[in-house]
Amino acid sequence: MGHMAGHDMSAHTMTGPGGVPMNRLASGTSWVPDTTPMRGVSPKAGAWTVMLMGQAFGQVFHEGGFFGGTQAGSINWGMAMAQRKVGAGWLTLNGMGSAEPWTIRGCGYPDMFATGELCGGEPIHEKQHPHDAVMELAASYTRPLRPGLFVQVYGGPAGEPALGPAAFPHRASSTINPMAPISHHWLDATHITYGVATAGVFTARWKAEASVFNGREPDENRHNFDLAPLDSYSGRVWWMPSPAWAVQVSAGHLKDAEPAHEDLTTVDKNLTTASVSYNRRLAGTEAQWASTVAWGRAVETRRPATQFLLMETSVARSPHDTWFGRAELGTKSPHDVSIHGLTEPQGMGKLQGGYVRHASPWRGWQPGVGFTVSAALANALLGPRYGGRVTYGSGVFVTIRPAVMR
Repeated sequence: MGHMAGHDMSAHTMTGPGGVPMNRLASGTSWVPDTTPMRGVSPKAGAWTVMLMGQAFGQVFHEGGFFGGTQAGSINWGMAMAQRKVGAGWLTLNGMGSAEPWTIRGCGYPDMFATGELCGGEPIHEKQHPHDAVMELAASYTRPLRPGLFVQVYGGPAGEPALGPAAFPHRASSTINPMAPISHHWLDATHITYGVATAGVFTARWKAEASVFNGREPDENRHNFDLAPLDSYSGRVWWMPSPAWAVQVSAGHLKDAEPAHEDLTTVDKNLTTASVSYNRRLAGTEAQWASTVAWGRAVETRRPATQFLLMETSVARSPHDTWFGRAELGTKSPHDVSIHGLTEPQGMGKLQGGYVRHASPWRGWQPGVGFTVSAALANALLGPRYGGRVTYGSGVFVTIRPAVMR
């Protein structure tokens, strides 16, 4: 670990390029609070520092209502990072993948009011689609410009542009929650992008970055690379007022964000997001309270603007017991939920939460078992379509994750 630009033994924090704590680094080039526990294993590899991270669930989810259902499957992801000193800077290689194309059946697992790209020629709705087999294949290089100021370039055939908060599987407030937010496509859906290049400058307290990327949604073939021109763009600013806080604002223009459907033309999207994440250590390294508040607004071609507010939290009073919760409120277009004959955005929300009991770590890994419950809230117009204004859901799961690195 000491090869990773530095290891502060007094603070028990591994530092990366530019003296930034490794705990801060999340998906793509995004940041999370420095107080976020670091989970992973670090095998020795000569001059390289290697980190292996990931999480897997084996779940059974049920959603009620007319569009509900029950499905068993596995939500999962794994990530490998390798880093070494090259010249005056640091080279980092990132790879991330998922077995969900084989462990999630059909167009996705039941998740009332979740929406996404096309599947079988129709927009995905009331389901969360499986992630692609290759989620990230990218590299970055960081070097100093002058004392305290650093430049970073990042890119590859699969990665994440500078847009939105850290993706939901990587936020401490939601990483233990197996279900995806229904606001995913208003906040962090670009965490899997096939073709991206990012450049930014940063200090210990702030970062400003911009990206060009392929803003098109991946297709329903989850095994290939959906490469296309880098004709979308975004910009993001991070601010770290203290080790417990991470604040970002970002905006981007996504060219041909959605494939042709109904009107036979592609749809561009302008996306604006803002988020605040907070992580407080309660007692020791593993007892913590993590929360995120995020807002996203989307303006699509020939469609009214829609937006979502997300609030999520997780509380671990010990290494074994974690409670989590999420509240979302916003609007989606009739196209998003595949309703014909309407033009105005429709209001909806979702409350979801649960509990996980983890066993003691075994050989660097920590298994657990948990449950989740939810209530999807529809407006008066959508209620009859869904079988009521409140639709309930539930689920049980087993999980395994790396232990906190000491």
